[in-house]
Amino acid sequence: MFSIGIWFIVGTYISYTSRQKGKVDLEDYFLGSRRIDGFISAMTYSATTYSAFMMVGLVGLTYRYGVAALGFELIYLMGTVILLLLFAPRYWVAGKRHNLISPSELLSFRYENKGVGAINSMLCLVMLIPYASVQLMGAGYLVETLSDGSLSYTTGTVIAAIVTFVFCWWAGLRSVARTDAFQAIIMLIASFTLLGYLAFELKGVGFYRTLIRERSDLLSVNWPPSFFIGLTLPWAFFAITNPQVVQRLFIPRDRASMKKMILGFSYFGFIYTLICCVLGLMAALLIPGLDLPDNAMPMLLKQVPASISVVVFVSIMAAAVSTMNSIVLTLSNMFGRDLLKAFYPELSEEKELAFSKIVIVVLIAACLLFAQLRLDLIVVLSSLASGGLLVQLPSVWGAFFWRKATAKGAMASILFGGVTVGFLTLANYKFLGQWPAVWGLLVATASFILVSLKTKAPSTAKRFLDGLKEEMLAKF
Repeated sequence: MFSIGIWFIVGTYISYTSRQKGKVDLEDYFLGSRRIDGFISAMTYSATTYSAFMMVGLVGLTYRYGVAALGFELIYLMGTVILLLLFAPRYWVAGKRHNLISPSELLSFRYENKGVGAINSMLCLVMLIPYASVQLMGAGYLVETLSDGSLSYTTGTVIAAIVTFVFCWWAGLRSVARTDAFQAIIMLIASFTLLGYLAFELKGVGFYRTLIRERSDLLSVNWPPSFFIGLTLPWAFFAITNPQVVQRLFIPRDRASMKKMILGFSYFGFIYTLICCVLGLMAALLIPGLDLPDNAMPMLLKQVPASISVVVFVSIMAAAVSTMNSIVLTLSNMFGRDLLKAFYPELSEEKELAFSKIVIVVLIAACLLFAQLRLDLIVVLSSLASGGLLVQLPSVWGAFFWRKATAKGAMASILFGGVTVGFLTLANYKFLGQWPAVWGLLVATASFILVSLKTKAPSTAKRFLDGLKEEMLAKF
């Protein structure tokens, strides 16, 4: 608890000193006034993306399935980098050009219909509470296991929830981004330290030889195609369907900062992914036979000196908090801007910000309650949540690349696709063996194209896309 206290004090100081003097508006609270430099942008994007599911969930997935988990995660990384190169400049230019704050607001503006943003925001609220709860679950498992039960799972989730609130409340995005940078550094240092110690204990090359001799099954891809597609597809488009990372595309100070953000994330993601997968393989050798793979990392930490265990423990808590505070901050913004403001257009900016802050508390409480259910594998639960968010893909793609895309087409795709994923997930039914995310995307895509072709595109679509293209050519 002492180590958590130190981390909490340092993070709270960073968060508190991030406050802006004087009046704070929506753009400052949720986007840092679009003045975040390259290093902080890269670290907050990395820490937001790579959460507790890496050092707990991905280690557990590798523990059970081996190198197939590495393929799953590297596809996500490659997909994200490609999507960032394609979409990050467009989001950045559109945000600055039209003073857009939330990801759903961009859709409302592009399609000239606030209903698009409202439906999209409701989808994100429903799907992201399970994903945010995963961060608390990771913290809960870790605290309970490492304390040998003297501290309960619930205690761990409550600690993470409190830290999340403190880190994001003071100054919004400014405090989240700077504490994310602090936490991303902790994540890298801790993972390198643990890997180095275990490599020394397993005698380096001897680890690989032992793995071949005793667990060669972990060195082959043993996933059925439907399982691989179902788990991987939602993550491949994570960068443009998860609003907490999409909103990060609005914040870089300039083009150079955006370039540093993409490069920094690429390096961080590749290194962190390799380390987590290797740790999963090491855990399979050192502590075989676990019934719950998500306990692989907590049990692994019992094999190392307390000094290393403490650092890694804090890093996982940091990863969980960095993702969760980004999610609740973005969702609170979407609630105020795309739901509340849509129904009450006369609402002042001051009241909108006040309501959004209240929603932060409500969201954290909802995630805390959901985490107590302890549902399924952490990585699988995360992927199912991302599967629901995947149905945004057609409307996002059409917003930037298809002039004939319409508001009704966008709303139909999000609604029908979201209902499809929700129904199949709750029914635990995989039609023709394919996961709900696959069918959700197919339904969303078909709905988007068919309805758009039958309805009229917004009158400003051509002006929006031409203006975006013109500024893109000038700046990029």
